Formats: sequence, C-alpha cells, structure tokens
Amino acid sequence: MKRRRDPVERASDESRDLQDVSTWEPRNALDRFSVATYNGIAYGFRAIVIGVALAITAFLLVQPSVLVLEDPWLALFFGLSVVPAALLAAFIWNSDVTTNEPLGLLVATFVLAILFATFAAVVNSVARPYFQLLGGIGTILFFYLIVGPVEETVKLLAVRVFAFRSTTFDAVIDGAVYGAIAGLGFAAIENTIYITGTVAEAQMGTITAATGIATQRALVGPGHVIYSAIAGYYLGLAKFNREHAGPIVVKGLLLAAFVHGTYNVTVGIVPDVVASLYPIGFGLAFVTYVIVFDLTVGYYLYRKIARYRRTYRDVRGDTDEAPAAELTEFDPPRRSE
Repeated sequence: MKRRRDPVERASDESRDLQDVSTWEPRNALDRFSVATYNGIAYGFRAIVIGVALAITAFLLVQPSVLVLEDPWLALFFGLSVVPAALLAAFIWNSDVTTNEPLGLLVATFVLAILFATFAAVVNSVARPYFQLLGGIGTILFFYLIVGPVEETVKLLAVRVFAFRSTTFDAVIDGAVYGAIAGLGFAAIENTIYITGTVAEAQMGTITAATGIATQRALVGPGHVIYSAIAGYYLGLAKFNREHAGPIVVKGLLLAAFVHGTYNVTVGIVPDVVASLYPIGFGLAFVTYVIVFDLTVGYYLYRKIARYRRTYRDVRGDTDEAPAAELTEFDPPRRSE
C-alpha cells in the first residue's frame, strides 16, 4: 500500500528538508538511540514470549522424557503418530509453485508451533472446568469459543513471528505452506502429550497402550495441518493486501476455528450414532468419520491452492519459467515440476 503523506510533504518540492516537520528518519544520536530502544523492546518482548513458551514446554516434556528413558520404543510411537500429518504438510509444501521456502524458516516455524502449543494447553486447562459447569452446552461452547480459536491463533502466531516477516515469504500460497508446518509442529507436541498420558495411566503393557493411542492420534494430526494451512493462506493474502489485512486474518482464523471446533464437537457424537445405526464397530465408525471430515475440509483447502496454482500459471503464460528479461540476480529459483 502506498505510503500516506502529510499535506506539507505533498505540496513541497524535493529540495526542502522536512525532517521533524512532516517526515522523519534517524539522523542524530538521539534518533538512533530511539530506534535501538524500540527494536530492543520489540525483540525483547518476542524473546520473553518465546522464553516463557520454552519453559512451559520443558515442563510438559518432563514426563515424556522419563517414559522414553524407561522404554525407548515409546519414541518410535511419537514419531509414527505424526507421519500422516507430515505427509500432508509435504504435499502442501510441494503444491507451492512459486519459490522454495528456506529450510531454516520451515524448521523455525515447526519449533515455534511446538513451543506456542503449550500456551493453548494452559488456556484450555484453565478454561475447561468453568465450561464443564454448564454440562453438554458448556462442552460445545468450550470447543467453539476456546479450543478452536486459541489453538488456531497460536499456530498462526508461530508463522507470524518469523516466517511472515521474511522477504522469502513472497507469495500468498507461502502462508498455506508455513501454516501447514505450524500445524505439524502442534500435532507433534499434542500427540506426544496424549500418548504419554495414556501410557502413564494404562493398566496394560506400554506397547499395547501406545499402539492404540498412537493410531488414534495419527488420524487426528492431519486435521491440525489442514486447519492452520487455511488460516495461513489468509495470512498470506493479508500480507499482500495491507489495507484489509486485519479482516482477512480474522476471516482465516474464523474459518479455521469453526471447522476445528466442529470436528471436536462432532467426533464425540457422530461415530456413536453411526455405530448404533449400522452393523459396524465404534473403531471403524470413528476412523471413517475422521477421514471423511478431513477430506471434506481438505478439499476446500485443495481448491484454494489449485486455484492459486492455475492462476499463477495463467498470468505467467502457462510456464513455470519467467522470461529471461524478468529475472535478476536477486530472484530466487522457481520450483520446477
């Protein structure tokens, strides 16, 4: 968006010095100190947020670490539980027809999502008892007003802190890519905590308990990737539409939070209803419902990505290679397919 200018600047010729009148740039020691102070506060605040998240994460990972030391095979179940989510995130990454995203930023987004997921865990734990006082209605409100919005917000925050600010975040579709990676990180820490809790409380053997919960969490993980990729896509759209950036981000979060909340509400109801109406077990009904739900929401995301890819190729003349005259030494390589 073009920078707005004061009437004095608009009417003045370029030869007049308007410093501290209608324009400003750091020129003296006080100016430079002010810039340094602002940057220190901004980066310091981010450092504090990340530091708190790191402390909470370390606390939450104490039990998983102890259990893994007692039974190293448990680490394998942590990894296997995120395989479907990782494959889906890789598919979304491969769907980016623009530039390759730096591995460092992808890893940073993944790690930040793990750290910030702990904020959601704390908020959910604090808010849950109050909503439980309202019975069934309270559970529905909890999923729609707390779980969905909070979890999708912290995943988007993992993208916003670093990746969004990078010059390599240079296309709308990059938002979906980083959103998917954030969803993968969130799924990784959530699966670890769920598997650990189940194994710690189980009366059966560790392997038996871990197999059951890891299978269940493997089905749940892709949902996190899909929801945050949707919100991420709109974050990317907001970056290139600064005038309406706020409403665009809110729209993405509302969509992601709504489908997230809808999944949480319905997954505890629909499989039971299906199992009671048809001669199938609850397990099969659960698996079928999760897959159908994810495919439905995933198709919405797929259509947005496919439309972007199609439009990208159309405006570039149905080729993935820009004309030589349009390329400079600063242009990153395009993804070839």
